[in-house]
Amino acid sequence: MFLKTFTMVYFRLLHRVCEVAACFLVSVILFAGCASKTVEVESPVDTTDAFAKTGTIPMPENWWEAFEDPELDALIRQAFDGNLNLQASWERLQAAQAVSRREAAAFLPRLDGSAGGNARGSNSGGSQTVELGLAASYEVDLWGRIQADVDAERFRAEAGRADYEATALTLSAEVALVWYRLLEAESSLELLEDQIEANEKTLQSLMGRFRGGQVRSVDLLRQQQLLEATRERWIQAESDRAVLEHQLSVLMGRPAQKEVGWTTHQLPSLAPLPQTGAPADLVLRRPDIQSALHQVEASDRDVAAAIADRYPRLNITGSLSTASQTASQLFTTWMGTIAAEMVAPIIDGGRRKAEVQRTEAVKRQRVAEFGQATLNAFREVEDALVREERQRERITNLSRQVEIQAQAHRKLQTEYFNGVSDFIDVLTALTQTQRLRRDLLIAKRQLIEFRISLYRSLAGPVGPEQAPVEP
Repeated sequence: MFLKTFTMVYFRLLHRVCEVAACFLVSVILFAGCASKTVEVESPVDTTDAFAKTGTIPMPENWWEAFEDPELDALIRQAFDGNLNLQASWERLQAAQAVSRREAAAFLPRLDGSAGGNARGSNSGGSQTVELGLAASYEVDLWGRIQADVDAERFRAEAGRADYEATALTLSAEVALVWYRLLEAESSLELLEDQIEANEKTLQSLMGRFRGGQVRSVDLLRQQQLLEATRERWIQAESDRAVLEHQLSVLMGRPAQKEVGWTTHQLPSLAPLPQTGAPADLVLRRPDIQSALHQVEASDRDVAAAIADRYPRLNITGSLSTASQTASQLFTTWMGTIAAEMVAPIIDGGRRKAEVQRTEAVKRQRVAEFGQATLNAFREVEDALVREERQRERITNLSRQVEIQAQAHRKLQTEYFNGVSDFIDVLTALTQTQRLRRDLLIAKRQLIEFRISLYRSLAGPVGPEQAPVEP
């Protein structure tokens, strides 16, 4: 009953004040600018030129699905659920959304309640008074300052959403990189084990010939050194595999002590080159560029708010109170007031003008950062394209070298057993053959990494489904 009575009295008084101020408000609004919720941002970078190369296969919604690797898909899903950096990014987004809601609360009136009492005593007796009251205040957004502040925080929340999506995209790429490095380490171990076995067989053959006086002891020692060097590489590869397992566990939000189980042991074959699309589409798709764009939009609204802050403000206040010496008569007598106040800055030492200059400089900074982010994105696409093309040529060349060197080793080995060649030539050919096989394996893994870089540079938002940015 009390709140209903206050509401009726308050709005009657507010209606009367609005009638008196109607002519004034109309004249002010004619000159007031409306704060736009959308900002047209012209890119400082030319986006008309096409990329140097494109494929024929459309990019899947989740870029890693192009590898058709169920284990990779499962690892990335686990990382999305457990990675702590991604969770921290999500909480930053929640904080930005809360700030946006806080600023939007300025559109609503503020209502405060108060209660108090006092007592006075004397030799002849005493008296007491009990008071209750409500006070309301509201700022009329004449120049769009409040709207501009709200829009600025909304754009920052949208930038936070894009940052979260960029973090998820980076996480998915990191998981894929570590996963395929782990598979390369596993394949390297298998290759080194085969090389150790081959070197041991060669050593046993040399030892038999050494007993028969057919080879020199130095040849035997050289083969033993090669065997030990191959075992040393196996130890290093085993260490690398363990470290990669630890990295993968941490990316999934688990302690490094947790083992990562897998069944795949071979690097995958790559799908055909994906469609790169138009550079302008990339600007609209990549979350890091969208984050920079939203920061430009937010800084533009900051400029609008700083300009509007130099103009007068109109505040409307109202109050309703009652007081009595007895609780039974407390609600019988009410006193209400309502007032409108115009406050205009006159002398502030240039503070507001300096704030306008600061926000304009920040906006120009954000525009430059947006342009740089766009340039970086284009460069990443072009880099990934040229690296993959050249890497394929390198793999072809390495494959030919492996074949040629293997033939040379077999021929030199035959000549050595026939007493034509020296063992140092055989050993050199064997060492180079084994090194080239390892280089070929590394090159194939690097090709996959270049494709991951291409997918990452072309991909749009990925990650677990979350709530949208609140207005």
